[in-house]
Amino acid sequence: MRQKELEKLWSSIQAHLEGSMISAAYQAWVLPVKAINIDLENKKLFLSAETDWVKSSLEKRYRQTVEKGIEEVLGEPYRIVVMLEEELDAPVEQTTYTPYTDELNLNPKYIFSTFVVGKNNEFAHAVSLAVANNPSTAHNPLFLYGDAGLGKTHLMHAIGHSIRKNFPEKKVLYVSSEMFTNELIRAIRENRQMEFKNKYRSIDVFMLDDIQFIEGKDSTKEELFYTFNDLHMANKQIIFTSDKPPHQLKGLEDRLISRFAWGMVAKIEEPDYETRVAILTKKAEMEDIYLSDAALEAISTIAQNIPSNIRELEGALNRIVAYANLTNQRITKEMAQQVLQDVFIAKQKDVTPEDIKRIVAKHFNVKLADFDSSKRSRNIAYPRQIAMYLCREITGLSLPKIGELFGGRDHTTVLHGCEKIAKDLENDPTSELHQTIEALKEEMQNA
Repeated sequence: MRQKELEKLWSSIQAHLEGSMISAAYQAWVLPVKAINIDLENKKLFLSAETDWVKSSLEKRYRQTVEKGIEEVLGEPYRIVVMLEEELDAPVEQTTYTPYTDELNLNPKYIFSTFVVGKNNEFAHAVSLAVANNPSTAHNPLFLYGDAGLGKTHLMHAIGHSIRKNFPEKKVLYVSSEMFTNELIRAIRENRQMEFKNKYRSIDVFMLDDIQFIEGKDSTKEELFYTFNDLHMANKQIIFTSDKPPHQLKGLEDRLISRFAWGMVAKIEEPDYETRVAILTKKAEMEDIYLSDAALEAISTIAQNIPSNIRELEGALNRIVAYANLTNQRITKEMAQQVLQDVFIAKQKDVTPEDIKRIVAKHFNVKLADFDSSKRSRNIAYPRQIAMYLCREITGLSLPKIGELFGGRDHTTVLHGCEKIAKDLENDPTSELHQTIEALKEEMQNA
């Protein structure tokens, strides 16, 4: 979609919102905002705000209103992604949509200043800074690895933001392995392989996230091999992330693995207690949460009971903040223990995805193999969605990883399933589903 078409579309959405919002709110939070990009495939509309206050208000107070207005105009749901204009490396008017991927899909919160450095990640942080300051000179390629939820993607996005700011002439491209594979499949289907090759071999900084997911995908591996060679010979910066070091990646040819280790390989370890507290404190400050002594005790309790995954730490904090807002209570240690009881117990018992699948399958009287199959009948699909939801909530695994554990499903399928269960629970917290979820959690705790 061309920029003029995008502007016309956003004007239509604004006009629709003007009739459904309080005038002062519309004038303050919607009228000044510009549409900068649209991702037709993943149903996202990217907006730019002049100030952090406008951005924050849109995200926290008016997201539902704006997204409802978009759906009413376009006829299908879209998510909004709000960015500050100062974070863009080009004037808004020059931003266009590419038919293959969305190069602006860098999380604006994933910058170096919001990354908490501890003993577990100080080396990875240092080499990432070196690459950001001297792309194509220091550590090329850069290979970051570690378990899910430890900050690999944060560092990768931070490098991208920094290079876009300090080297505006360089073309930066970030994609997940899944996006890279899907683009290649589409290019082959539409007989546009040359366009695909030209795109990926004409960039200055290539960032590929979660490279472990290309294992077993022969065409993707082949294309990545030649893309890597062309970019490296042209002295372009290459950055990969993975959940394991290069030599442990199974299903990849030695010629590709050897290239991963040509530059710098850096591991991110699990954060220690002090770093976990610092991460939660930083998160609270970013969300404008008042850090009273009682709130700091709650943070300490979370850090003590969730020993590894940063995503889980932040999710736990979000949960008690939401509970405090809904019940109009202040955040305390006792509240954290109450609200996060199931999470803490699950962590103590180290519930695995295999445990969850087995217990859910038994409860609904379905075969364990059905969860990995392509069967879509409700008596199988719904229990499968419940199992994926519990995996996400209890283990904190990434959506692609959960999809991999459920027969190699796409992460969007996992997201849809998790959101459906969460919405059903939200709509009726006293429903049979809620009772079922609680019963399943209890069984996992007692197993």
